[in-house]
Amino acid sequence: MEIRKVRFIEPGVPPYRRSPLNLFVYDRYIRNPSTGLMTLATIVQHQVPDTLMYSESISKVRWDDCYDADVVFIGAFTFAAPRGYAIADKIRRHSKAIVVIGGLHATACPEEAAKHADYVLLGEGDETILAFLDALRAGQVPSFDGIARFDEDGVLHDAGMPKPPHDIDTIPNRHLVWNYHKMAGHNTLWGQVHASRGCPYNCDYCALVRLYGRRVRTRSPQNVVEDIRQCIAFHDEGRHRIATMLWLTDDNFFADREWALSVLDAIIESDIDYRFTIQARYEVGLDDEMLERLAKAGFVELSLGIEFIDDDSFQEFHKRSTTSEIERAIANIHAHGIRARGLFIFGAPGDRPGVGKAVANFAIENGIQGMLLQSMYFIPGTPVYDRFKDDLLHTNWEKCVGNVVHRPRDITPRQLQREMIVCSKTYYSWRRLLHSLVHDRGIDRVLFAGEFFWQMSERSRYRRELRNLPDE
Repeated sequence: MEIRKVRFIEPGVPPYRRSPLNLFVYDRYIRNPSTGLMTLATIVQHQVPDTLMYSESISKVRWDDCYDADVVFIGAFTFAAPRGYAIADKIRRHSKAIVVIGGLHATACPEEAAKHADYVLLGEGDETILAFLDALRAGQVPSFDGIARFDEDGVLHDAGMPKPPHDIDTIPNRHLVWNYHKMAGHNTLWGQVHASRGCPYNCDYCALVRLYGRRVRTRSPQNVVEDIRQCIAFHDEGRHRIATMLWLTDDNFFADREWALSVLDAIIESDIDYRFTIQARYEVGLDDEMLERLAKAGFVELSLGIEFIDDDSFQEFHKRSTTSEIERAIANIHAHGIRARGLFIFGAPGDRPGVGKAVANFAIENGIQGMLLQSMYFIPGTPVYDRFKDDLLHTNWEKCVGNVVHRPRDITPRQLQREMIVCSKTYYSWRRLLHSLVHDRGIDRVLFAGEFFWQMSERSRYRRELRNLPDE
């Protein structure tokens, strides 16, 4: 088979559309394209020059351009899987292209994904994607580790997970994403760089270990700095952006402490003068050397995966945290002049009426400067899915965007959804917005105002879903 043209598609839920909201609300009709899919497109483009990626997060798809491709790769997270399947079905109806689905959800549910594609690409794909194309060129049926498919008799062939790639130093070519450079001037789109993969911890609800494994693999510090430099230039050169911030999107950047310090040193030694945000476990807040290095490198915010505010819930899901240690870590982060943002999960067995107000008060009392709220959802392959699958209200993956999707033990699904609305409304109140506008420094004002309007949008979405949730 001759491969002249390859297209990548990232489904959007909902797909991008023009709206004034895109100027100050993230994740309503606009969001950052997938760094992972962009990386795979970059790898393929070295072999197939006519390679392009579409992301419904920032643009419409030019369907005729995709129908004319030889191979189309579709990558999606769980919430976007139904849209990804619809896109795959559409291309198969209108095109002779080989259709391949990959990503986190397809890796967890290969049989489901294979119903909509010629092949499923399991795992990370950095190395297997080229082997896959080589097999097609040779006229072979790809059947090595990392590939799943149905044969003509309807039998699923799943060769299993591939070995994780060791070399992950590919810098994604952001210009391969259709319309991205034009859209990058939006203040709601921050630059993103992913520097490491894998996590040594064992939280029951985390699906990323299934994709990346527990062994931490890292990019070289110099490679990370160069990616940061290119990412900043892509978003900022020739533009006047209000919120200049870059997000290091690693799930656990600090798992390899010495490597993390070396990356921060490389940023400090470079000529990069920028603001950064990053996700972190609470333990980083107790590491003074790391916090000093973060502040010196330009990190103004840590997004802490706090999840719960009671020790019973931590133990329930094998999360190595305690409430008192988290509070101590937050205070120490603030002492180093860094913002602490909180990521919270609703729906633990111990949640009861009043949990929304309790979480909001916890955040306010501990000076947390920004919140991400979502109800727990359950991806096949995780321990929580096996444990709670009989409590699921449905498996409509599009609902897995923060909505309640299961029956908690001591509160009804509708009550729990209301608690999330109460939490958001309590923390992101008009009074707190006014206080921020009057008293906070520049970047804090911008961030709180942006999140305030984003949370208004989220509450509206949660309210629309209330009527679909049982109150028993």
